[in-house]
Amino acid sequence: MPKVNRTVLTMITLLTLTGLAHGERIKDMAQVQGVRTNQLVGYGLVVGLDGTGDQTSQAPFTVQSLTNMLAQMGVVVPPNVTPQLKNVAAVSVHAVMPAFVKPGQTIDITVNSIANAKSLRGGSLLVTPLHGLDGQIYAIAQGNLIVSGFGVQGTDGSKLTVNVPSSGRIPNGATIERAVPTQLATGDEIILNLNDPDFTTATRLVASVNQGAGAGIATIIDGGSVRVKAPLDITQRVAFLSTVENLQVEPASAAAKVIINSRTGTVVISSNVRVSPAAVSHGSLTVSIKEEQTVSQPGALATVGQTTVVTNSTINVDQGSNRMFLFKPGVELEQIVHAVNEVGAAPADLVAILEALKEAGALQAELIVI
Repeated sequence: MPKVNRTVLTMITLLTLTGLAHGERIKDMAQVQGVRTNQLVGYGLVVGLDGTGDQTSQAPFTVQSLTNMLAQMGVVVPPNVTPQLKNVAAVSVHAVMPAFVKPGQTIDITVNSIANAKSLRGGSLLVTPLHGLDGQIYAIAQGNLIVSGFGVQGTDGSKLTVNVPSSGRIPNGATIERAVPTQLATGDEIILNLNDPDFTTATRLVASVNQGAGAGIATIIDGGSVRVKAPLDITQRVAFLSTVENLQVEPASAAAKVIINSRTGTVVISSNVRVSPAAVSHGSLTVSIKEEQTVSQPGALATVGQTTVVTNSTINVDQGSNRMFLFKPGVELEQIVHAVNEVGAAPADLVAILEALKEAGALQAELIVI
């Protein structure tokens, strides 16, 4: 039996068999329509850097931003003067605004250099407004950066960088100034959108809600959405949603898929993958060259000759044995993994085998290469 080559083949198998299926909470598999996060973005300046800021000649907008800020504070920079900045960096600031946050609450922000600053370590972000896609200001950011990376550079040009020093975060660095209205309190119904649309899962979700909250409350819209009648009073509606989101639903078995990461060789095979009758042959050609150096010297009684080093080369060609394995009807996940391991397939070989099975119509699954 061929030796199983497990060092070049990384196989992750998802054993979600029907017998092992279990219920999940509705809150883990669906979201309430209209209750969502919002993305915020802004432009600002980080000051207080230790000579690792933007280079003025290559980032003129940094100087322009600083000049405009100083003008608002009553400091006028002559137009013919170009400040040589080393401790200032232009940055982009972005954050995710959760649902239901109110003015006065704080959220985390991420700060990234947008010019050629070498590091943001030790810097402080000045007051920066954060805008939504509608152009309105929803938060104000400011604070001291936490940078996990750092970099050092020698006078001879050598340098060492750990992680990414041009990016940092400020926990609770932005204060909410404007709340985003939600649709939770409007209408006499709510819509539940499945994270993974599926007709079977949607049908089971409707049955679970009708059984746990009352017959006829939930109706199906399509394979990804369910309509649920809800009380008009907001207090009762929140309590009702708390009950609904904790109901248990057994999700449908996932579709048969084989996902391959061609860069890392990772292969994920779902439990419903089947292979029709097919034979697969796998072989390889290996050429190895080995050089050994030996010492040649004259005999003990020889009157002439000298000691020399001789190089001997050995070339071996191994065509390998064309190993063939047969897939019988109804082959399941365990047999597929065992068969692939038996031939000692490398990641590239495994991709070729699966693609060939798919082209031959023997692989009963969707083949996805990422």
